[in-house]
Amino acid sequence: MDIKNEDLKIELRKLTKDDYLGLKASMVEAYSDWEGASFWGEAHISKLVEIFPEGQICLLVNGAIAGCALSLIVDYDKFGDNHTYAQITGNYTFSTHNPKGDVLYGIDFFVHPEYRGMRLGRRLYDARKEICERHNLRAIIAGGRIPQFKNYADKLSPKEYLDKVKGKEIHDPTLSFQLSNDFHVKKILKGYLPGDTESLEYASLLEWNNIYYNEEAAHINSKKSIIRLGLVQWQMRPFPNLESLCEQIEFFVDVVSDYQSDFILFPELFNAPLMTAYNHLSGAEAMREIAKSTIPLRDKFMAYAISYNINIITGSMPYLDNGMLHNVGFLCRRDGTYEMYEKIHLTPAEKSAWGMVGGDSIATFDTDCGKIGILICYDVEFPELPRLLAEQGMQILFVPFMTDTQNGYTRVRSCAQARAIENECYVAIAGSVGNLPKVHNMDIQYAQSAVFTPSDFSFPSNGIKAEATPNTETTLIADVDVDLLKELHSFGAVRNLKDRRVDIYKIINNSKP
Repeated sequence: MDIKNEDLKIELRKLTKDDYLGLKASMVEAYSDWEGASFWGEAHISKLVEIFPEGQICLLVNGAIAGCALSLIVDYDKFGDNHTYAQITGNYTFSTHNPKGDVLYGIDFFVHPEYRGMRLGRRLYDARKEICERHNLRAIIAGGRIPQFKNYADKLSPKEYLDKVKGKEIHDPTLSFQLSNDFHVKKILKGYLPGDTESLEYASLLEWNNIYYNEEAAHINSKKSIIRLGLVQWQMRPFPNLESLCEQIEFFVDVVSDYQSDFILFPELFNAPLMTAYNHLSGAEAMREIAKSTIPLRDKFMAYAISYNINIITGSMPYLDNGMLHNVGFLCRRDGTYEMYEKIHLTPAEKSAWGMVGGDSIATFDTDCGKIGILICYDVEFPELPRLLAEQGMQILFVPFMTDTQNGYTRVRSCAQARAIENECYVAIAGSVGNLPKVHNMDIQYAQSAVFTPSDFSFPSNGIKAEATPNTETTLIADVDVDLLKELHSFGAVRNLKDRRVDIYKIINNSKP
């Protein structure tokens, strides 16, 4: 399969009866190496969709079913830990489904082999966890195959095999993946699934515990309340080529996604080290040369967003449009879509040293975590822009920045913190550190990345959710609760948005659509 990253469209949704042919084709490919496997009949899928539509999830890539997770709700005490697949499914009739049960039981899970390696399986598992939380079920339980066991059965018992997989001495494509998704093995079952010769008919009884049991949980695909932000405090240093720069980018995306972050934010003009190859040119000419790498970098970010299941805010990069040099960035969503944003206000140095021009559009962006705004560095020092975004429903404002001195940083930081208070939103800022002695107008960097909050009883008293160590390459991970913003808006000690005197003043958005 040869699909360009920019052509990918990822969609997670409920399975329908009309999906049957696509599901069948995908399942046949997924189980092609298992002689005892067969595909679900159309009547089976229709029954599942009828009795528990929310528990049947499919993941589509460009409209084709790339993976699927099928589930039931069961009263687990009726079965206990010693059961077979036939028993838990009511001999494949699904009569065991009980909406008043206490466990979400996974009866099938697969990803089409052509789409493996894109980390799509984790999305399906995350969706299952959301269903479990929403229905206030105490756990997810499933019988998992151990397909590599046949290669070790002559020298290892099932328990010894399990211990070696846990210790990463052996990689089992099914069990290792499940363990990495926070499942633990309750016990080993014998004769669980007749015909599974690869597992020698053994299975691992897996469980994921819902820590929110007895608490109200969110709907699948609904906007989350707790959003995890990952900020990259980027070290400016020479990179010999674009490939090495991308390796460093992917390193940070990998690290931050491992913490299940919803967003990762890179700084403004983080790719400036590429200018070292053009140090013989003027600063303006060198900036135009590295602008040629902006679209390739965007495509890399899009691939990482899909592969690592994280929304990426690419900081900013130079961009040539009809001969004019702009300072732009991209929101690369994990569903495969992207949008561009641009810097509106340019500093005197950007104009004189590089000949940049400002953009003329400003808008919020819809994401799977709600509405966000993105402003590049100097833009956050103009309160009109964040106010326009707040009026459009922005809950989190991301600010990639680049400052050379502590004076410049203080301006960005102080204004960002003010924007959080006056617009009742979270503001995340990320900048670069280190030196670039061979790059004109980019010699030194100063930064302390941070996440700011409104100032009220539900938030930190100093309005700082988290901040990084100054002038050190690092990442900053922080959780923000957008439900607290709703409470603040209606019940805060002060209500900056509601108490505006719009009868005597207003802000008008004249930006281009």
